[in-house]
Amino acid sequence: MIKVGFMPLLDGASLVAAAERGFAAEEGVELTLVRETSWANIRDRTIIGHFDAAHMLGPMAVASTLGIGHVRVPLVAPCALGLGGNAITVSVALWEQMAAAGAAVGGTAAAQGAAMRAVVMGRERAGREPLTFGTVYPFSSHNYVLRYWLAGSRIDPDRDVRLVVIPPPFLVDALRAGQIDGFCVGEPWSSVAVQAGAGVMLMATTAIWPQSGEKVLGCRREWAESHPQELAALVRAIHRASSWCEQPENHAELARILAEPRYVGTAAELLRSALASRFVLLPGCAARHVEGFFSAASHDATFPWTSHALWLYTQMVRWGQVMHSGENAAAARRTYRPDLYRHAVDPLGVRLPDEDSKIERFFDGGVFDPAALTEYLERQSR
Repeated sequence: MIKVGFMPLLDGASLVAAAERGFAAEEGVELTLVRETSWANIRDRTIIGHFDAAHMLGPMAVASTLGIGHVRVPLVAPCALGLGGNAITVSVALWEQMAAAGAAVGGTAAAQGAAMRAVVMGRERAGREPLTFGTVYPFSSHNYVLRYWLAGSRIDPDRDVRLVVIPPPFLVDALRAGQIDGFCVGEPWSSVAVQAGAGVMLMATTAIWPQSGEKVLGCRREWAESHPQELAALVRAIHRASSWCEQPENHAELARILAEPRYVGTAAELLRSALASRFVLLPGCAARHVEGFFSAASHDATFPWTSHALWLYTQMVRWGQVMHSGENAAAARRTYRPDLYRHAVDPLGVRLPDEDSKIERFFDGGVFDPAALTEYLERQSR
């Protein structure tokens, strides 16, 4: 039996499908999924061995390997669980201020950022408290992509606004209560906020970092080394389940399964719409397609790109969470394991990327070349 922890999010779909649709059983894996309420619980229960593996934030695996924010326990990510899947959502009150400053429903990251800056600077001139935004964990792509967008919009995320950590299932309640002005989270929680009339989906985070790295299958390096056959079988099951999840004809069934209280526990229709990348962005408006919101399988979505691990590492350095060194960069790179992925899926005869890393591009024209990591760090500014 392999016990895997997960959070109630859309991007855990391939794990749920692997268990519910028989992909794990066909690979000889008895897969037990355990629902959790916070990323801190996922981290703790994985590193102390309550879970064999977990639906995990990619940067969490890197941070644990580097020993920042908690004890040092080397983790590995032999498989990704998709690309994208997150959105930035703001309160209706903040949206109205941003719209007056030029924001538009479905607007670009640059245009929304300019409107946000106008609101933030206006509050500062008026002597008002900074806006507060929720993210799900300090070591998360949510935190880093939100920070990247703010900084690229000439908003200092450590001075001009306030960032706080709130578990995904609780963000909508915090927004409704007026405790935060916005958040960055995975689906379905932005859609839940819009449906409740509490929020406006400002944009998908893939508008900031296209085909962005997100959740991974994470496990202790020690467990991976001592259970190579079991891990390879699980990775194959996830790869096959991801392809099933991406097929439109399966979305209704997948949404129904995910909607069960033991998994995500929210309306099946919201989940089905998100799987089809169709969203109501503003309360009372018609749904619209959001290009590139989430990929379960396409664009090599389950491949653990080392360029993802290294870019996330650069953001840890940028925002003062860790000092840059050759040793730290090498450890971050080794956390993502395309070698384990290639070995696992080789029997399936599928096409795989020729390289383990690639160039990453961002909304502001920024380009990350993992072969020039130090130069990239030198170009970044707080």
